[in-house]
Amino acid sequence: MSVQITWIAHASFRIAGGQAVVYIDPWQLPQRSEDAHLVLVSHGHYDHCSSEDVGKVAAAGTVVLAPADTAGTFANARALAPGDTETVAGVTVQAAAAYNIGKAFHPKANNWIGAVMTIDGKRIYYAGDTDRIPEMGQLGDIDLALLPVGGTYTMDADEAAAACADIGCAAAIPYHWGEIIGSVADARKFADAAACPVHVLQPGESITL
Repeated sequence: MSVQITWIAHASFRIAGGQAVVYIDPWQLPQRSEDAHLVLVSHGHYDHCSSEDVGKVAAAGTVVLAPADTAGTFANARALAPGDTETVAGVTVQAAAAYNIGKAFHPKANNWIGAVMTIDGKRIYYAGDTDRIPEMGQLGDIDLALLPVGGTYTMDADEAAAACADIGCAAAIPYHWGEIIGSVADARKFADAAACPVHVLQPGESITL
């Protein structure tokens, strides 16, 4: 079996594998699909937490996983804090810490999240909006890391490359560029600096694990 990862744009992804379809932080989706078994919302900022876009992918029974201060926005939501684990439609989601160091956009005290998702035997790490943090070195056995590279609100390209080394991931995809902050130059700088293979996708492009 294989897992398909599609970068929708900005910080939004669609992951399909086994019997499940997962969306991460859907935002500015071009059309309705109503095919999600699971939606992960990392935190409450408007470009990550969009009721309109979750509504475009949600079907009857879709489960939304989100931090406690955001979960109430959605029907059929379960609150997650870093370290919590939920399994939905055969996908195991372990919430991971996501926060800034030395800037105030994403405070650690908010308990906002990234996640390690195990789908059809593949472990995919979505970092959320975060800096390079010590917890990244404790994830272990990551097949694919999805990492922000735009700087200002999150890691920049060099910091994300260093995070790849901390994580020991087999491959990576950069996000948080092309909208609001970050450019394709940031994505390519990350690809050049990272020790693992990096897939710089255009919006709507996919890779298969």
